[in-house]
This record gives sequence, C-alpha cells and structure tokens, in this order.
Amino acid sequence: MIRGFAEAEIAVLEARMSGELAHLIARHGGHARCIPAVREVPPADAAQQALTLLGELQARRLDAVIFSTGVGASALLREIEQQDQLPELLDALKQVTIICRGPKPATVLKRHGLPVHISAREPHTTEELLDALEEVELRGRRLALLHYGERNARLVAYLQERGASVAEFCLYEWKLPEDTSPLRQLVHDLCAGQVDALVLTSQVQVRHLFQVAEQEGRSQALAQALREQVTVASIGPTCSEALLQYGVRPHVVPEHPRMGHLVKALSHYLEDRSRALPSS
Repeated sequence: MIRGFAEAEIAVLEARMSGELAHLIARHGGHARCIPAVREVPPADAAQQALTLLGELQARRLDAVIFSTGVGASALLREIEQQDQLPELLDALKQVTIICRGPKPATVLKRHGLPVHISAREPHTTEELLDALEEVELRGRRLALLHYGERNARLVAYLQERGASVAEFCLYEWKLPEDTSPLRQLVHDLCAGQVDALVLTSQVQVRHLFQVAEQEGRSQALAQALREQVTVASIGPTCSEALLQYGVRPHVVPEHPRMGHLVKALSHYLEDRSRALPSS
C-alpha cells in the first residue's frame, strides 16, 4: 500500500542525530521509527593518538591538518581537554592550515576560535575535498589527517601521489550497536512490507543494515524490498553509492545534503505517490 507522509511508517537509522531527524519528520506530519545502526566508539589508544598529534603540532612538524568530520574534531578536542592541554592544542592549530571536508568540523573548530582555511563544497564528499586541494601545493608538505570512522584510503593515496607525507589518526570507529535486535526486527519488517519508507544518511548505515540482513539470511529479500516495496531516501552521493552496490537505487535524493531538505523531499514524494493512486 502506498500511503501519504502522515500515515507512513518511516524508519530512521541515524543514531547521533535521530532526535533531530525525528523532530523534522514530525514537523512535516510524519512518524519516525528510530533504529540506530551505528555506534561511534573511540579506539583504546584514542588519548595517545591525540597526544601524538599535539606533539607533532608543537614540534612544528605539520603544515596542515585535515578534519573529515565534526565527530573527529570533537573527539580530538575532548581527548586533549581531558589531558588539561586544550589551550596548547588551540594555539598550535592556529599555526597551521586547517582543512575541513564539510561544515560540521568547521562548526566545531570555529566554536573554539579556530579559522578554517580550506573547505570542500557541497555535497562535502571526498571528491569535493580533492577538488578543493587541487590548487594547493602539497609536495614536500606534511599533513595530519583525522579520518572518519574508518580509513579513507582514497584520500591518503591522493595526498601521497601529490608528494605529501601523511600522519593518519582515527579517534573513533564505526561499530554495530551492542544490541542489534531492533535492527534485525527492522530487516524482517522491511522484507514483510511493514515499513513504508527508509531514511539513510551515511554509507555505514547501509553496510550495517545489509550486514545484519546477511546474518539473518535475508540480504536478497531486503534488496528486493527496497527496490519494490519501500521508499528509500538517501542523503549524499556516498550513501547512494553504497546502496547501488547492493542493487538498490534510492527513490528520494535531496538537492542539498541536509536533513531538512531530505525530509521535505521525502514528504513531497510520498504525498505525490499517494495522490497519484486511483480513488476507490
């Protein structure tokens, strides 16, 4: 059954921003079912990594720092603050070029009075970051790279090919939730046609959903359901590309990679489809 936005069961896999996304859906008259698909977990050596980065900065061995995400930027500041060396970190960061992949790390850094010298344009993926670095002289430079929840091998290879040396840091990792039973139930509900729409905001959500489906022996059924029964809304090309790897093309992709645009686009899509049904 194709239902309008207000009647739809809308599954949301966002964890950190689930409250905000659910609120946006409610504001548009919909109902969100929030099932976290990802945990952001600091590695055991997070504090040591942060101190190593601070030492590199204080020794003037870095020319620039690349921040991939707001979570990574916040993790660095938090770890160093716990070591009572936050003023030293902020002073040291002011001596180097700061590069941000998107607006979220920039917001975190600007809150602490740090300038952002280079930013990637929308939709803020690795591709746009590479474009932003195209005119920057990298040969002979030493850069620190704060990864997102896993290693960005493509970015590292690009920097090295351009003649830069890269010090890599990963202050959080993407893991499945400790309790995966809600995610497992969602897989079964999606396959049974009991969910009208699925909202995805990152590539790792897609991978974790299909990882759980594989464990349940339902990966093929899930892909078919997402193609034929469930309206899939995806934010950003990286998330959409992850879906395509499983044979699923998202039905709703907003023009701008922001949650408000995503919810509005999904609302319009569901309402248009509902109105297009012949009246009984």
